[in-house]
Amino acid sequence: MRSRSNSGVRLDGYARLVQQTILNHQNPVTGLLSASTEQKDAWVRDNIYSILAVWGLGMAYRKNADRDEDKAKAYELEQNVVKLMRGLLQCMMRQVDKVEKFKQTQSTKDCLHAKYNTATCGTVVADDKWGHLQVDATSLYLLFLAQMTASGLRIIFTLDEVAFIQNLVFYIEAAYKVADYGMWERGDKTNQGIPELNASSVGMAKAALEAIDELDLFGAGGGHKSVIHVLPDEVEHCQSILYSMLPRASTSKEIDAGLLSIISYPAFAIEDMNIVNATKNEIITKLQGRYGCCRFLRDGYKTPREDPNRLHYDPAELKLFENIECEWPVFWTYFLIDGVFNDDRIQVQEYREALEGILIRKKNGILLMPELYAVPPDKVSEEYESPHTVDRVPAGKLPHLWGQSLYILSALLVEGFLATGEIDPLNRRFSTAFKPDVVVQVTVLAETNEIKKLLRHNGINVQSIVDLSPTRVQPSRILSNLYAKLGRNKNMKLSGRPYRHIGVLGTSKLYIIRNQIFTFTPQFTDQHHFYLALDNRMIVEMLRTELAYLTSCWRMTGRPTLTFPITSTMLVDDGTDIDSAILATIRKLGDGYFGGARVKLGKLSDFLTTSFYTNLSFLDPDCDSKLFDDESEGYSSPESGYELEDYADFCDKESQDELDQYINSMLQSTALKSYLPPLRKGTSSSYVFSAAHSTREILLIMAKAKGLDVPNVSMSLPTKVLNTHRKSLNLVDSPHPQVDQESKTALHLPKDAHGDLDCEKLIGQLTECPTLHDQADILYILYLIKGLDWETQLYGQSGVTVHCLLNELYSKAGVNQEWGLIRYISGILKKKVEVLAEACTDLLSHQKQLTVGLPPEPREKTITAPLPPERLTKLIYEASGQDISIAVLTQEIIVYLAMYVRSQPSLFAEMLRLRIGLIIQVMATELARSLNCSGEEASESLMNLSPFDMKNLLHHILSGKEFGVERSMRPLDSYTSSPAISIHEVGHTGATKTERSGITRLKSEMKQRHKRLSSNEQMADRSSSHSKSTASHSSASKKAKSSDHSKAIGAQPGPSTRSKASSSTAVDKDAERRQKALEKQFAKAKKQAEAFSDLGLVIVHPEPNIPPIQDIPPSASNEDRLNWSPDITTDSPTEFIESAVEVIPISEQGSSDQGIIPVPRRSAPSATFTPTAAGSTLR
Repeated sequence: MRSRSNSGVRLDGYARLVQQTILNHQNPVTGLLSASTEQKDAWVRDNIYSILAVWGLGMAYRKNADRDEDKAKAYELEQNVVKLMRGLLQCMMRQVDKVEKFKQTQSTKDCLHAKYNTATCGTVVADDKWGHLQVDATSLYLLFLAQMTASGLRIIFTLDEVAFIQNLVFYIEAAYKVADYGMWERGDKTNQGIPELNASSVGMAKAALEAIDELDLFGAGGGHKSVIHVLPDEVEHCQSILYSMLPRASTSKEIDAGLLSIISYPAFAIEDMNIVNATKNEIITKLQGRYGCCRFLRDGYKTPREDPNRLHYDPAELKLFENIECEWPVFWTYFLIDGVFNDDRIQVQEYREALEGILIRKKNGILLMPELYAVPPDKVSEEYESPHTVDRVPAGKLPHLWGQSLYILSALLVEGFLATGEIDPLNRRFSTAFKPDVVVQVTVLAETNEIKKLLRHNGINVQSIVDLSPTRVQPSRILSNLYAKLGRNKNMKLSGRPYRHIGVLGTSKLYIIRNQIFTFTPQFTDQHHFYLALDNRMIVEMLRTELAYLTSCWRMTGRPTLTFPITSTMLVDDGTDIDSAILATIRKLGDGYFGGARVKLGKLSDFLTTSFYTNLSFLDPDCDSKLFDDESEGYSSPESGYELEDYADFCDKESQDELDQYINSMLQSTALKSYLPPLRKGTSSSYVFSAAHSTREILLIMAKAKGLDVPNVSMSLPTKVLNTHRKSLNLVDSPHPQVDQESKTALHLPKDAHGDLDCEKLIGQLTECPTLHDQADILYILYLIKGLDWETQLYGQSGVTVHCLLNELYSKAGVNQEWGLIRYISGILKKKVEVLAEACTDLLSHQKQLTVGLPPEPREKTITAPLPPERLTKLIYEASGQDISIAVLTQEIIVYLAMYVRSQPSLFAEMLRLRIGLIIQVMATELARSLNCSGEEASESLMNLSPFDMKNLLHHILSGKEFGVERSMRPLDSYTSSPAISIHEVGHTGATKTERSGITRLKSEMKQRHKRLSSNEQMADRSSSHSKSTASHSSASKKAKSSDHSKAIGAQPGPSTRSKASSSTAVDKDAERRQKALEKQFAKAKKQAEAFSDLGLVIVHPEPNIPPIQDIPPSASNEDRLNWSPDITTDSPTEFIESAVEVIPISEQGSSDQGIIPVPRRSAPSATFTPTAAGSTLR
């Protein structure tokens, strides 16, 4: 018998340590590990970490085997790992109904449990009696399932189990918008059972999604049926939220030692090394002690002052645990493993020596890792006064299996038995490696041959959709419906992926489906979801944003390929040309750079060899022959799609397979059909009914129609009430304005023989309405009385419901750019932004609270944690009361705020709460002041702003930039009469490069002139001070008072004494003009201060910050220059806020801990120069 090598002896020693400390706790039937001899339950997270030492030791034996017995030992250890992983799989598969529910509800009561019975795999505590929702635990399981499968272990055996794992992916892919209880099962730091968004959960979910993507769970013996698919946009959402949170762990936790598992092994979820180092330093600085690291600040777990008989703490109990938090040695093992991965020998040596000093050695020489070190009860006060000075005692479990396992794994790494690549076969450790620049491939496609000809007429040669045959082009919602088939399993009653929109990363790949190449247009061009895509300028803005997003977030091999369709809605009103914004965008794309992104414009055929492909093998016929036969599936989009022209007849129906038939059925299922009468230009109708759903008249109509006995019910409504209603929505003056009754004329509604509203005659009148607003009035009354699903029998046709007619009206309003009507119909149809939940989470992750609803009534509702999309939408509509247009606008504003908080977070500096209702009020007030109109007219104008202008107005308010408002009436032959309002920046926007350089040069000259004048003033002062001429005492006194007043109002210091010489006359006049302008400015600022109490704003710094006098613009003539005089005005609240005082919104919760935080001053708004008949004034 040959002798054992030294390495074999060392491995045998570790094998005995693993057997006596870890495997002796493993259940022989289920394979689960109990927490300790006292606690028999099996925690998911603890089990996974505890088995890592067994996994690592098995690989070490296999690599360093001296004898056949070593190979047998390696196999035995590996099967122990497989047994535990399959035991956890059995526990979760027994709760398959919860996985299915959670995908829709994301409720804490519908989640997988965090711990199970070790012997039976059953549950041990009720749904609401424990913080079960721990996304990081499920994500950790998927991460190591992928790593262990890649290392050669076979854990998944059947296709049913593959389907369950695919649904677990859907379970965690929304982690970036799910508030859970975190690693420590306590949720909010106060330990009162409040879930919150945790960086540890988001980071672990991101790592798991990246690791398991395109992985074959059957290993080398698998096929396309056992491959797991992950959508890249969900990964990037997690990364975006994670970056915005770190180094903070959550809203309530400043830092958490659990983040070590995110920034280093095993997740390696962060690609930015600066964030990694910052988080690591925060943990070392704030949490590290003499025996390990605290979990987080004021952690009361196992401290002498904690009451172990209570699950939750009292609201003010955290203060008791300050400076006495228990220290956990397990976190030093993370630092030790991190040092090995980073090849930092000093860090490895430091933490290895530290661990050896706190491990507990038993009589047989076995080293045990205690769970934690606690302060002795009799030395709590001493430790509180002088932290880290008292000797602590071990407490909790001994050994702590989680820590024991990581200690053994780190020892195997340090001694060279394992290489880092062996416990990270998927190479996650290279997440921070350099990545090359991304070039985005853009192909522009014409929807029809007519559009193709229009583009060619403008010098742009593109292909049409039909020209791409056999490559298929479909809208992104088709891809969403196809992905809804992924993971379906009738045996386990799993529905697959919930219908969710596909982001630009998903649509920038090419797909192989049944041996055909598919490309999908991006979501932001789809006009059948939310109305943002109806605005061409907004489409251009979103294209710029998405291209920058692709450049920064693309991580796949190959280049992203974005397909940009030019549709009929991108034409001018008469359809004779392409919209100028679209044409300019296409030309800019051809330059190679657009919005800071490198792009390459070309034909799709040129990009086939350089693009990234994904094979949707789960749609193959051999996977499920009845995949498209389920008529009762109910998982597709509620707005399935529209038909791309010239493409519906791409194939004959007889030659189409089931996939083609399924796609065409989705395209045609809700294709709009024309039922409403055509619109006539320049026609006024007598059939105008009210959409003023908050008025008494509508309520009485509903009561009468439903047979309620309501006295004094008048079956008449005011004429032209729709316009009156839109003006009655006053966001500026009062929440409940009174409508002038004298301006109304009664119009009698049709009644039947019983005196009730005759809906059939009302339908007959609908066929005669020639304008959009008239049709909207009638349909709104039918919606209130009959509901959306009522069949109108219009023109004797069946299946024509109110919902169908409203959809058609919505489409017509979109074509005519009737934004107020579009928002109103969207509210009736309860439309919601696809990215609403993501946008809300973006704001919350930047430590901002949200409130929705118009103050003071209906009462604002505060959002402090991510909510499921359906619940969030319901909350917004409830907070908006009966103002359904406000509910839709609230969603729109939230999306814009999320865009800005990602791209320009400095705009939100020191803002604690974003009150959407208040923001809407301020926007209306800005328009009222800019247009010099009433609050009702301003509110109407606000609702009629295009999405692009709405976004611009919001940005100007946040940034404090001056803006201009242009009002232009629509043509007389237009279908509508609403004035068009546009927002533009005041300044050099639109100026040529030569003009801008001229302006800059003139400014430089004016500054030099100002310096020369100042120099002359100083010389005159010195000459006057040395002059022996006398001056009266009263004159000297008057000048002194004038100087004091200038300082009081914050004016620039001017000359206190003026020379009588003729050469100083210009200086004297200039100083007088400045003095008068500054006095006028400050007086107006004081006068306007009271106006902001109506907006819910409070003055923080009352001292003035008056803008300086601006230079004369270059366009002024010589005569204008001679007559020029400063006349500074601040007519808008934004200018007033930025120039005179500093204000912040009043918060309901206040900021008792931090006090009122001053808003940082920004630069004063620029002035515009307008020549007048009598001269020129600066405005």
